Amino acid sequence: MLRLSKLFATLLLVLVASSSAWAQKVEVRFWVDGVCGMCEERIETALLNTKGVWAADWNEKTHEVVVVYNPKKTTELALHQSVAAVGHDTKKVKATDVAYAKVHGCCKYRSKTVRDQH
Repeated sequence: MLRLSKLFATLLLVLVASSSAWAQKVEVRFWVDGVCGMCEERIETALLNTKGVWAADWNEKTHEVVVVYNPKKTTELALHQSVAAVGHDTKKVKATDVAYAKVHGCCKYRSKTVRDQH
Protein backbone atom coordinates (compact mmCIF):
# COMPACT_ATOMS: atom_id res chain seq x y z
CA MET A 1 0.00 0.00 0.00
CA LEU A 2 2.85 2.38 0.85
CA ARG A 3 4.39 1.69 -2.53
CA LEU A 4 1.11 2.53 -4.29
CA SER A 5 0.74 5.85 -2.45
CA LYS A 6 4.37 6.71 -3.24
CA LEU A 7 3.69 5.97 -6.93
CA PHE A 8 0.55 8.11 -6.79
CA ALA A 9 2.48 11.00 -5.18
CA THR A 10 5.20 10.74 -7.86
CA LEU A 11 2.62 10.75 -10.65
CA LEU A 12 0.86 13.73 -9.09
CA LEU A 13 4.14 15.64 -8.87
CA VAL A 14 4.94 14.87 -12.52
CA LEU A 15 1.47 16.03 -13.60
CA VAL A 16 1.69 19.27 -11.66
CA ALA A 17 5.20 20.02 -12.93
CA SER A 18 4.31 19.29 -16.54
CA SER A 19 1.04 21.23 -16.46
CA SER A 20 2.81 24.33 -15.14
CA ALA A 21 5.32 24.03 -18.00
CA TRP A 22 2.45 23.85 -20.51
CA ALA A 23 0.78 26.86 -18.99
CA GLN A 24 3.87 29.07 -19.11
CA LYS A 25 2.81 32.56 -20.10
CA VAL A 26 4.80 35.71 -20.65
CA GLU A 27 3.34 39.19 -21.00
CA VAL A 28 5.15 41.71 -23.17
CA ARG A 29 4.27 45.29 -24.08
CA PHE A 30 5.58 47.18 -27.07
CA TRP A 31 4.80 50.12 -29.32
CA VAL A 32 3.05 49.55 -32.67
CA ASP A 33 2.21 52.37 -35.08
CA GLY A 34 -1.36 52.71 -36.31
CA VAL A 35 -4.22 55.20 -36.28
CA CYS A 36 -7.64 53.56 -36.11
CA GLY A 37 -9.90 50.66 -35.27
CA MET A 38 -9.07 48.92 -38.54
CA CYS A 39 -5.40 49.08 -37.54
CA GLU A 40 -6.30 47.63 -34.15
CA GLU A 41 -8.11 44.70 -35.74
CA ARG A 42 -5.24 44.02 -38.17
CA ILE A 43 -2.55 44.21 -35.44
CA GLU A 44 -4.44 42.04 -32.96
CA THR A 45 -5.40 39.47 -35.61
CA ALA A 46 -1.79 39.17 -36.80
CA LEU A 47 -0.64 38.56 -33.25
CA LEU A 48 -3.45 36.13 -32.40
CA ASN A 49 -2.58 34.14 -35.53
CA THR A 50 1.00 33.76 -34.29
CA LYS A 51 1.61 30.32 -32.83
CA GLY A 52 1.76 30.44 -29.02
CA VAL A 53 -0.10 33.73 -28.58
CA TRP A 54 -3.02 33.60 -26.15
CA ALA A 55 -4.07 37.25 -26.05
CA ALA A 56 -3.33 40.56 -27.77
CA ASP A 57 -4.73 44.02 -27.09
CA TRP A 58 -3.59 47.18 -28.93
CA ASN A 59 -4.45 50.63 -27.58
CA GLU A 60 -5.15 53.22 -30.28
CA LYS A 61 -4.27 56.21 -28.08
CA THR A 62 -1.00 54.94 -26.59
CA HIS A 63 -0.03 52.68 -29.53
CA GLU A 64 0.95 50.05 -26.96
CA VAL A 65 0.12 46.42 -27.52
CA VAL A 66 -0.01 43.90 -24.69
CA VAL A 67 0.62 40.31 -25.75
CA VAL A 68 0.41 37.16 -23.65
CA TYR A 69 2.28 34.26 -25.23
CA ASN A 70 4.14 31.02 -24.62
CA PRO A 71 7.90 31.64 -25.01
CA LYS A 72 8.40 27.98 -25.91
CA LYS A 73 6.35 28.50 -29.07
CA THR A 74 7.36 31.99 -30.21
CA THR A 75 9.68 34.88 -29.42
CA GLU A 76 9.19 38.58 -28.81
CA LEU A 77 11.00 39.31 -32.08
CA ALA A 78 8.57 37.02 -33.93
CA LEU A 79 5.70 39.08 -32.48
CA HIS A 80 7.23 42.26 -33.91
CA GLN A 81 7.72 40.50 -37.25
CA SER A 82 4.07 39.35 -37.32
CA VAL A 83 2.87 42.93 -36.88
CA ALA A 84 5.32 44.27 -39.48
CA ALA A 85 4.19 41.59 -41.95
CA VAL A 86 0.70 43.13 -41.99
CA GLY A 87 2.03 46.66 -42.51
CA HIS A 88 2.62 48.12 -39.04
CA ASP A 89 5.94 49.44 -37.72
CA THR A 90 7.29 48.62 -34.27
CA LYS A 91 10.43 50.05 -32.70
CA LYS A 92 12.25 46.80 -33.48
CA VAL A 93 10.87 45.91 -36.94
CA LYS A 94 9.71 48.29 -39.66
CA ALA A 95 7.06 47.07 -42.11
CA THR A 96 8.27 46.71 -45.66
CA ASP A 97 6.94 49.19 -48.21
CA VAL A 98 5.07 46.30 -49.86
CA ALA A 99 3.32 45.35 -46.59
CA TYR A 100 2.57 48.99 -45.75
CA ALA A 101 1.09 49.56 -49.25
CA LYS A 102 -1.53 46.88 -48.50
CA VAL A 103 -3.09 48.68 -45.51
CA HIS A 104 -6.31 50.60 -46.15
CA GLY A 105 -6.01 54.29 -47.10
CA CYS A 106 -7.33 55.50 -43.75
CA CYS A 107 -4.64 53.41 -42.04
CA LYS A 108 -1.63 55.06 -43.73
CA TYR A 109 -0.12 56.11 -40.39
CA ARG A 110 3.11 57.32 -42.03
CA SER A 111 1.14 60.07 -43.80
CA LYS A 112 0.88 63.39 -41.95
CA THR A 113 -2.49 64.01 -43.63
CA VAL A 114 -3.92 60.73 -42.29
CA ARG A 115 -2.49 61.38 -38.81
CA ASP A 116 -4.04 64.85 -38.76
CA GLN A 117 -7.44 63.34 -39.58
CA HIS A 118 -7.33 61.04 -36.56
